Order: sequence, then C-alpha cells, then structure tokens
Amino acid sequence: MNSLNSVAFTAFGQQILWSDMIGNILGLIALALGAIRSLWNWPVQFLSGLVLFGAFVGHLTGSAGKQVIVMAVAAYGWWQWNRAKGQAADGAIAPRFATWRERGYLLAGAALGTLAVGGLFTAFPTLSWDPWPDAYIFTGTIVAMYAQARGMVEFWFAWLLVDLVGVPLNFANGYAFSGFVYIIYGALVLWGMRDWWLRSRKPALEGAPA
Repeated sequence: MNSLNSVAFTAFGQQILWSDMIGNILGLIALALGAIRSLWNWPVQFLSGLVLFGAFVGHLTGSAGKQVIVMAVAAYGWWQWNRAKGQAADGAIAPRFATWRERGYLLAGAALGTLAVGGLFTAFPTLSWDPWPDAYIFTGTIVAMYAQARGMVEFWFAWLLVDLVGVPLNFANGYAFSGFVYIIYGALVLWGMRDWWLRSRKPALEGAPA
C-alpha cells in the first residue's frame, strides 16, 4: 500500500497518487458496468473502495471510512443483483422507478445521514477537512449505491447531486485526479440514466424476483 501511495505524476501543480488514480479508474469502470447492468460492477466497486481506502487512511479518515461503507454496500449490491438477475429479457436486472414512499425514505435517509455524519465530522475535526461537504458526499454515495442495488433509476440522480459537490471538494483538497474523474462520472451518469430510464418502461419477466 505504501507503493500505491507514491506519486504517479504531477499535473497542474498537484501530485497524483497511484492509489488515487487507480481507485478512481476502477470506480469509472464500475459505473460503466453498472450502466449496462453487469453484475461485475459490484466486485470492481469493492476493489475501488479498497484501493481508495488506502489512499485516504491516515490523513482523510472520514473519506477512508466512507470507503469501508462503500465496500459493505458493494457486497450487498452483489447479493441483491444475484437475486434479481433474470428480470429483463437479456437476463440482467430490470430497472424501475422508486415508489413515492421509497423516494421519501431515500430523501429522509440522505438528510438525516448528512446531519449525523456532518455533526460527527464537526465534533472530530481530524476526520475531515470539510465536514459538511464531505458528509454530503459520504451520505449521497451510500444512498446512490443502495438505490442502485435495488435497481432504482433514481440512483443516477443521486450520483449527479454527489458530483455537484464532489468535483470542487476534490480539487480543493488536492485530489485533482478524483476531481477530473468526477467530471467524467457526470457524463457516464447521463448516459446510464438515459438507458435505465428507457429500460424501466419495459415490463419485467413474470415470476422474476423484485
């Protein structure tokens, strides 16, 4: 892990770490696999979380903690998609829009989670350099991944909202590569959102698990 935390190259006056670069490239691959509803997006997401944990641990404890949760949700997503595969005609999961009740739960979870995590980061400043933006990204990422695990189209909207804060926060904290990756995330999110939106109109196969 020490070698992964060495400098890969310097760009725009900022040092790009191998762990930051590799972890975020894996995150991009995972998002692209998620867009095509490949089950393998979850193992790649897990590996991305593992590498980024190594990038953040020791100096951005809050971000490192987020990666532990990301890995846990990735394991849940793998289990959930294994149960739900075969819903669509191509053998993958069938995307759907969340019910109004589910949307309410997602919004409430995001709001309460941000308040709780932001309060924790504020009480213990060593956990984060930017407590409230970091808490927003922390909670938004978990909400987005949970919605993805459940096959909800809304998870793409959650990722867009995370991007709006993630790009400037990463640049401000010296993670230039992460900032650039978040910009590419935005383009992938728009592509994936369109595909899932269209597929959500196609009925799931009869007898397929929800």
